[in-house]
Amino acid sequence: MRVPPKTTLFLTLGMAPVLALAQASELELRLERCSVLGDASARLACYDGLAKTAPTVQKAGDNAIVAPAADANGTSGKVAEAAADAPARTQPAAPPPEPKVPPKVAALTTIPPEDTVSRMVQEWELDRSSKRGVFNFRPHHDTYLLLANYSTSSNDAPFREFTPAGIKSKHVELTYQISFKMKLIEQLLSTPVDLWFGYTQNSFWQAYNRAASSPFRETNYQPELMLTTPLALDLGVLDVRYLTLALNHQSNGQTSTLSRSWNRVYAEVGAEKGKFGVSFRLWKRLDNARSDNDNIDITDFLGHGDLRATYRFDGHELSLMARRNFSTNHGALQAGWAFPVAANLKGYVQAFTGYGQSLIDYNYSQKSIGAGFLVDF
Repeated sequence: MRVPPKTTLFLTLGMAPVLALAQASELELRLERCSVLGDASARLACYDGLAKTAPTVQKAGDNAIVAPAADANGTSGKVAEAAADAPARTQPAAPPPEPKVPPKVAALTTIPPEDTVSRMVQEWELDRSSKRGVFNFRPHHDTYLLLANYSTSSNDAPFREFTPAGIKSKHVELTYQISFKMKLIEQLLSTPVDLWFGYTQNSFWQAYNRAASSPFRETNYQPELMLTTPLALDLGVLDVRYLTLALNHQSNGQTSTLSRSWNRVYAEVGAEKGKFGVSFRLWKRLDNARSDNDNIDITDFLGHGDLRATYRFDGHELSLMARRNFSTNHGALQAGWAFPVAANLKGYVQAFTGYGQSLIDYNYSQKSIGAGFLVDF
């Protein structure tokens, strides 16, 4: 049946208020998601993202309001073309439905609304309003670049065993770490549990060692799968936010006597109160067989867990990582200070003492201090 052009015009004009209302509701929802971000730089980046998409939204609005020119068949191609050209969504249009769990479990895993924005809730998307769908990059561990990282001593022994000439390391090197996570499944099997993939890579680059052709002394790769559920436990001094069960692999990608790697499962609990946050991990190594194992004693030096704490104030962040094997009295401490520079770029100072700054140094004790930049995304 052929629709006259005038009818098409009237129908389009009649639908304009409905389409405009739908676009306004979508915009309000996205603005609300930006407003709940606790970190100022992340909130600003979210608003900037909306501003960049504004022309597309306005264009769609124009296409909806202005009557398209009818072709010979009386059809309008502009609306269809606009719909076809619309960018793919990476975030859901609405929060997911409530998980299907018993009331007692729901009470334990539902974090109630609060006056202040929780950083942990936003980073791990622990309540319905913070959910952002799947396959979006999110921060995991710190992402930083230390332009100069000075160590009191260098561990050259493993390289002498691998090559006749070995390597003469300089005490100052460039160090960086890249870390992110991505949600693979949201509300697994209609429960509050989310499945995440995480990846962390840190490298120790002898960038200033021109005599040795500036080699990468060590690079560690750490992929992991994590099942995370929100928790709503008020302990008075701390609010427990989440529980994570994870499978973790860490390796330096080397062969022969330079190879270092291990697999482990761990449980992590995160809690916070105001500007203070803390997480505790307890792990169990999986590959304990002595055959084909280059670091059978790694837990003697890296222990069976670690504690991480942060305190944020006025754009600054103080951080601390501590681990210790109380049987061997080996462990490590790492302290950091991040301070505002511009937007989500921060200056960063890091100090380390103990064993295991990298996998090649898992049984080597050293002290180091470095300075550079941290990206808070």
